[in-house]
Amino acid sequence: MAAEPSDSDAPGGPGRGTRSCDIVVVGGGTAGAFAAATAASEGLDVVLVERKSEAEAGHIACGDAIKGKSTFPDVVDLDYLKSESFTNQNITRAVFENPYGETVEIPFGGISGAVIDRKRYGEVILEEADRLGAELHYDTVVQDVLQDDDGRIRGVRGKRGGEVVAYEAEVTIDGAGALSILQDRADFSRASFDTNVSYSQFCSAYREIVEVNEPVEWDDAIVFKPTEELGYLWYFPRSSTEINAGLGFQMNKPPMKLVGALKRDLRDRAEFAGATVKDKLGAALPTRRPYDSAVAPGFIAAGDSAGHVNPTTGGGIPGAAKSAHWAAKRAVAAISDGDVSEESLWEYNREVMTSFGKSFAAIDLYNIWGGSHEVDELVKIVSSLPGQQLADAVARSGTSSMGLGLKLKTLAKTFGYWDELYELYRIQRKAAEIRDQYNAYPASPRGFDAWREARDAIMDEVYAISGAEPKY
Repeated sequence: MAAEPSDSDAPGGPGRGTRSCDIVVVGGGTAGAFAAATAASEGLDVVLVERKSEAEAGHIACGDAIKGKSTFPDVVDLDYLKSESFTNQNITRAVFENPYGETVEIPFGGISGAVIDRKRYGEVILEEADRLGAELHYDTVVQDVLQDDDGRIRGVRGKRGGEVVAYEAEVTIDGAGALSILQDRADFSRASFDTNVSYSQFCSAYREIVEVNEPVEWDDAIVFKPTEELGYLWYFPRSSTEINAGLGFQMNKPPMKLVGALKRDLRDRAEFAGATVKDKLGAALPTRRPYDSAVAPGFIAAGDSAGHVNPTTGGGIPGAAKSAHWAAKRAVAAISDGDVSEESLWEYNREVMTSFGKSFAAIDLYNIWGGSHEVDELVKIVSSLPGQQLADAVARSGTSSMGLGLKLKTLAKTFGYWDELYELYRIQRKAAEIRDQYNAYPASPRGFDAWREARDAIMDEVYAISGAEPKY
């Protein structure tokens, strides 16, 4: 469908080494690999560009925990992915540790999660994109977008091996991750694309892969522990002796010395005595709701580059995989129709918002509420709530019930924090309203302004209840 590669040095042209294709995908992470694999499997001419070398591709800072194989679209060989990179498939509970030695355990209710080897996982999904027909260009640093005067994105420009290269495409899929440079370079003034993005909506994270001498007793659990400034430590067992240990803090709070804070906690845990650090890496992660719109003429953002993450943890593998798959499907259909306008790509927004997008937008309210309180207050409340009630409050449906005795015990333990508990109850009700509003996401850009106005009215009530500074 696309022209053969050419060399164009015309004045004002895209530069030496121009490659024309149907779709150019920027970034070789989860979003980029799944977008490229999906589009290539549909028979389109797809190029994926990745700044890292082939040997380093897939080496990304991540918590490594996922729900399981069902997390991913059925476009790559999921059995191969599982056998190669799922190192611990027996995660059945989450454990919340407070600084005072108490724990709250939240069982997964018969559903097992997994912890992966992120490097091998990244290699496999890129292998699969290549197998399905995508052309992978490593060592390629994207520096700019190609954009028409009418605002349509036509591709990207960058450098590869010291040479200027350009990729002209019908659709550009942005999988470049948090704070994507493509969005800095593009002019979205004539589109609905969300530009209400700031560093304060992100977190800074650092993790180490640590080998311990003896098997840990909690190799069936993902472990969380709060830190100052609304941050948290995590301990995710890749195996009984290999642990992903990390922490992060939100950038709307004073900065933490991440490495030092992690080292101190590791020293205080007996199971890490004499442990060996095998790898270390840092990253910036979105801890915000999904972009209100992640499309513009000729352009779609997916994964971290569109805020498709859990706002309380920064976990983004499921959102990246699903959104990238939907992005590629919508791009394929738009190219087939000969129309890559914002309106033609808009259905992608609706798919995201009415699926995991509504859940992440609801969870973001708890993030906002938590940011308006001191860590000690939050620890006291969380430690006093029974595990299932806590899980229901923070996520979803509030399906469990508490007997009178348990209610009285909880009230006694939270004495002095009843105002905060009432706030949390009110936030939970607003979260339900937000989910309903996202279910009503408009089918075209024409209904977008009215939808956003109604959503923002709910957010104003959230800020009034919590006393938090507006996040957006």
